[in-house]
Amino acid sequence: MTIKLLPENTPFIKRLLDLIISLLALIILSPVFLLISILVAILHGLPILFRQKRPGFKGKIFTLYKFRTMRDLVDNQGQLLPDSKRLTKFGHFLRSTSLDELPELINVVKGEMSLVGPRPLLIEYLPLYNTDQARRHTILPGITGWAQIHGRNAITWQEKFALDLWYVDHWSFWLDIKIILLTIVKVLRREGISQPGEVSAERFTGNPDDPPSDG
Repeated sequence: MTIKLLPENTPFIKRLLDLIISLLALIILSPVFLLISILVAILHGLPILFRQKRPGFKGKIFTLYKFRTMRDLVDNQGQLLPDSKRLTKFGHFLRSTSLDELPELINVVKGEMSLVGPRPLLIEYLPLYNTDQARRHTILPGITGWAQIHGRNAITWQEKFALDLWYVDHWSFWLDIKIILLTIVKVLRREGISQPGEVSAERFTGNPDDPPSDG
């Protein structure tokens, strides 16, 4: 595993915080990792980890790691069933407690993500951002962020992007500490897990009133 000691455009104090907390969490929570891995293998099958390509800093693609929360159920034509049909009770528990995101600590250690920053979204969204929204990729993506403690998946895409950009423009070490502490509170309360009628959040389909960014 390649570890970037100081990823581009990342302040030293932010990277130091990322490494200290992530490495300690990986060590302290190793029994939790083992237990979840066993249960995922039994209830969801292999592989244990969900891997998906996501855009990071400057849109550079990396592999995001999560615990699997769904089974690979298909219809008569061999097509995957909707997420709501494949999400298990254990998978819902993992999502509601954010335990499914623990493997992202590996992404943080590698320097592909930070503990705090705009969430890494789908690659297909890249050409849909307007010029201002694309600025969310001028810093490392995060496990949690300013948008996550202000509604997470229960707010609109426009609200999420506005909160992401506020963080980009107002970052500080103490702001990161505040977000981490408030994230713990939000997780314990299980707030903002999904939008009404959705497993998590509706898909982003662009800004009809704005011109898209160039990438």
